[in-house]
Amino acid sequence: MGLTSNKVLLLSVLCAVALFIGTVWLWPRLAGRGWRAVSGRVGLLFATQLALFAAVGLAANQAFGFYASWSDLFGQEDDQGVVVDHAGGGPAGALRVVDTRRVSGGSAGRPQVTGQIQKVAISGRTTRIATPAFVYLPPEYFDPGQRTRTFPAAVVLTGYPGTAEALVEKLHYPRTARELAADGRMRPMILVMLRPTVAPPRDTECVDIPGGPQTESFFAKDLPEAIGAQYRVSKKPGSWGIIGNSTGGYCALKLAMHHPDVFAAGAGLSAYYKAPIDPTTGDLFQGDETLRNEADLRWFIKHRPAPATSLLVTSSRVGESNYKATLKFIDEVKATKKTRISSITLDTGGHNFNTWRREIPPTLEWISGRLSGR
Repeated sequence: MGLTSNKVLLLSVLCAVALFIGTVWLWPRLAGRGWRAVSGRVGLLFATQLALFAAVGLAANQAFGFYASWSDLFGQEDDQGVVVDHAGGGPAGALRVVDTRRVSGGSAGRPQVTGQIQKVAISGRTTRIATPAFVYLPPEYFDPGQRTRTFPAAVVLTGYPGTAEALVEKLHYPRTARELAADGRMRPMILVMLRPTVAPPRDTECVDIPGGPQTESFFAKDLPEAIGAQYRVSKKPGSWGIIGNSTGGYCALKLAMHHPDVFAAGAGLSAYYKAPIDPTTGDLFQGDETLRNEADLRWFIKHRPAPATSLLVTSSRVGESNYKATLKFIDEVKATKKTRISSITLDTGGHNFNTWRREIPPTLEWISGRLSGR
């Protein structure tokens, strides 16, 4: 049974309840002062506390998506990794569909009604980065009367370490997109959902690392190319957008600013504005000061030509550590007179899934209105 399985969570809760009842029942029998009685009391208390903490931890992991599997929890990540071919050449990039599923919340299983989620394996043509992703195709994609229709697309990124599954199961991007489109609040779109951690366990912060993974190039070039070759994505300029939360939010803003010719809009939910350097990232810039500066979004907006793109940032007055930095970033972008900036500011909201679920519907509406398509 997997770490995020409901059966595992239920079993842990039942164990905690059983141990609690057992402790109450057996306590009078263990009331003596002998070593057996003392050891019994200590053992029962320890087992009950351990079961309780396990149940709470599993419930928190289910809610916030910290770890996707037991191997992920214990630092034995065995997910599909990255191959970097510095010599160039070799086979072209590829996309392979490995599984399909219907969108939750639908009244029928037919993709013409609910849309479809496809799990895919992507290999970058130029970067040789390989990573899994989920692709949401709206119901209109399967309508026989619209078989030649093309659609705008948006990349959707998790935080670090994050799981792509959480974008589907916890943040409900496909279901929300389908419902908004059905209500006429946004246009049908293709969503490409994945985590920015394409070289696990390293946090590359969507940077082209000198001598290392070319993560920015993967997201700006290889990913749109692979998706466009497989699906009916509009070829018109301005057909791609990008959304992310936390680390994914920083990546979304940076990619839209660095590559406005690719991404017409970028939305950063609870984003920060400068790539950190810590044990999870290692040395991202290898002493390259220019690369370091350009990864600082506030430096970039003040020292480089303003990109012709649209940005959306989100924060909360109480509960988010990025609130003051977000206000400063908004003012700095507004001063350019060229880059468009919008914002969502909640009164209260922490750095968590519940906050992002409140921000996702207006974010999807916003990005839909800024992309071309068809």
